[in-house]
Amino acid sequence: MSAAGDLSARSVFGAEAGITWSDLNTGTVLGGHGSELCGRSVLLATQTQVTTVAALTELDGFAQRIVLFPHDVPLKYLPFVARCAAVDAIVSDLTTVERDIPGVSCFAPSSLTTMRGQATRDRSYQTEWVLLTSGTTGQPKLVVHTFASLTGAIEARNAAADRVVWSTFYDIRRYGGLQIFLRAALTGTPLVLSSAQESTADFLARAASHGVTHISGTPSHWRRALMSPAAPLIKPDYVRLSGEIADQAILNQLRSLYPQARISHAFASTEAGVAFDVRDGLTGLPPSVISSTPQVEMKLENGSLRIRSDRTALRYLGETTPPLKDEEGFVDTGDILELRGDHRYHFAGRRDGVINVGGLKVHPEEVEEVINRHPQVRMSLVKTRKNPVTGALVVADVVLVIPSGTAGNDVRKLHQDILRLCREELPSHKVPAAINFVAALAVAETGKLLRRHA
Repeated sequence: MSAAGDLSARSVFGAEAGITWSDLNTGTVLGGHGSELCGRSVLLATQTQVTTVAALTELDGFAQRIVLFPHDVPLKYLPFVARCAAVDAIVSDLTTVERDIPGVSCFAPSSLTTMRGQATRDRSYQTEWVLLTSGTTGQPKLVVHTFASLTGAIEARNAAADRVVWSTFYDIRRYGGLQIFLRAALTGTPLVLSSAQESTADFLARAASHGVTHISGTPSHWRRALMSPAAPLIKPDYVRLSGEIADQAILNQLRSLYPQARISHAFASTEAGVAFDVRDGLTGLPPSVISSTPQVEMKLENGSLRIRSDRTALRYLGETTPPLKDEEGFVDTGDILELRGDHRYHFAGRRDGVINVGGLKVHPEEVEEVINRHPQVRMSLVKTRKNPVTGALVVADVVLVIPSGTAGNDVRKLHQDILRLCREELPSHKVPAAINFVAALAVAETGKLLRRHA
């Protein structure tokens, strides 16, 4: 893997450190241990994303397998991951990483300031890249990609890339962030990385100081960003949403704040890869996206979106994992699409996230979409509450735009207004039985709303 163009001043900027693409291509973060890692299955567990960037750049084509271990995954799962991926070497600067896993050698990465002038190694392997995704048992799933499958949706460099500065709310050790890292690496454009140790406001201010032009995140990332007084500091030309349903409310809010920006929402998953993006400013997607997206085949089966392309992952790792693809090579995403009256497909929600209210199905996301239309709502989370009669009820936690000190009468009116909106737009079993106004909603390290299904 190598970056394009004049690299001397094009850097990867982290909150803690930065490094130029040219140093990444000629230096080493593995110190004198590089030759010991040739052809091995290497797990990366590092404190900072910049260190991960350096190790990835060096190991691709040199290691037989690279396993990315995100910082938010509990270390108690490291032995499980190492066993599933046949890991025989760990590169980590975490003092708490288990270092006595049988048959596994541990190496500490070198300081980024010493990465200079190392000889280019022979890259003779088609390295497997292993990404972790959430599992239903708490244990992560291990998803195998290749460099080709990860970069299949990335367009070749063009002259316009000379003024691009990429950034992302995602961590590059997850699929969404890795996509942005690879876009920057293959076009030689500067990249500003986020940090779990800094606030949203500090990240936005730092992104603005580097002149970020292109930035991506989940709708939840963006809703939190819009709550920050630092949101107007950036002046992006391009805003990308992925990972969750992009409803019309968040698209409109971003259009209002960044009128100069092209705003798109994309569909991608760790297993299915990047499938498509929608650039017309509207939620949902026209049927032509399903039928005619170049290089990607899509179909609906029982409402669930299935995808086949050269961007999909190869397989899961592990002895008891299910097949990642069906017999025809399609990945079942588990995301439910509905064709609605505006002649567009809309994402209703996840198949495994349905709330059963007296035998009637409710997708939390479709209720959130209605609630989020209210001009005084910043974001919402719909969940279930057990009920002895219907089995479950729909309840909603709502973050308001208005200050927390708003008069009680105004809050009661907002409560009534939101319920009225839901009753006008939704069948009765989907209308929340209770609405709770909260100061904030929990967002996972993946950038998605933290959902706990009762």
